[in-house]
Amino acid sequence: MRFIKGNKNAEDQNLLDMVPLLKEGLTIEQGNDFVIVFMPRQSWIERQAVRFLNQPAIIKVKLDDLGAAVATRCDGQHSISDIAMSLQVEFGEAAEPLIPRLVKFVELMEVNQWIEWKPIMD
Repeated sequence: MRFIKGNKNAEDQNLLDMVPLLKEGLTIEQGNDFVIVFMPRQSWIERQAVRFLNQPAIIKVKLDDLGAAVATRCDGQHSISDIAMSLQVEFGEAAEPLIPRLVKFVELMEVNQWIEWKPIMD
C-alpha cells in the first residue's frame, strides 16, 4: 500500500509512524452532536459544474463520532499510532477493530485528497 505519492521510500515507512495533516482549504465545524468537513470544489471540472450546472461550491461531509475524532487529530502533530491510542481511550470497544478501521478511513481521506503527509525526519 503506497501512502505518500512520489516518495520512493513510501513503502518502507510504517503507516503507524506517519503524521497526517488536513489539506489547506479544508475546514472542520464542530457542533454539539455533529462534525462537518467543508471541502471547496477547486478543480477545473468542479468549478465548471458549480458555474454551469448550479452545483454547490462547497461539499459538506458529516462525520460519525469516530471519523470526527480522526479528522480533528489530523493536525500535523499526531501520528497514526497516537490517533489509534487516543481512539482506544475515548471509544474503547466501540472502536474495534480499531487498526483496520483507522487504516481504511485514513486511506479514504488520502484518496479523496483530504490529507497530506508531514515529512518524517530520520
